[in-house]
Amino acid sequence: MADMRAFRDEVTDWAAGGPGEAARELAARLGVRTAVLLEGPSDLAAVETLAARRGRDLAAEGVCVVPMGGAMSVGRYASLLGPPGLALRLAGLCDEREQPFYDRGLERAGAPRRDFFVCVSDLEEELIRALGPAKVEEVIRDEGDIRAWQTFLHQPAQHGRPRQQQLRRFLGTKKGRKIRYGHLLVEALAPEQVPAPLDDLLTSL
Repeated sequence: MADMRAFRDEVTDWAAGGPGEAARELAARLGVRTAVLLEGPSDLAAVETLAARRGRDLAAEGVCVVPMGGAMSVGRYASLLGPPGLALRLAGLCDEREQPFYDRGLERAGAPRRDFFVCVSDLEEELIRALGPAKVEEVIRDEGDIRAWQTFLHQPAQHGRPRQQQLRRFLGTKKGRKIRYGHLLVEALAPEQVPAPLDDLLTSL
């Protein structure tokens, strides 16, 4: 796992304009065959948590999960990791509104789109909808965030908003909270509740 994290770090540096030699060497040494492109670290937490729940060791399977830091980076990552670069198989998740970035980036890289799965708003919204607001609030309570949640609900901007929207916004109000709940909400899912895009992605790997 540590070596796969090192590979992910080298890919991030490469995408930022650094040299790619170390990433190439690690990809060959680790037997990396698939790169899963995700928008951010909260998606990474969710994917890795579900894989662990299903007894999967993605690193041992040659799968590296890569948070890109935003949808507009997909073209860069696809060109480095897909057919023009390391020639890895590409898979991933994207938000519906960001799909055009993915379509263009994958097309330019000559990478197939079949293993990219679309969330309606984002993965957090998919998880909240799958669990239901009451269960998400139970997770918040168990995590010790109930006071922060209640304070958030008293903000004027939240009055009258649907509960799912309030919960989604709450997850993004503090640094690191989306990542933490990306793990916690997946842990709270019953097997039959796993959102289709997340389930389809893991099944495709």
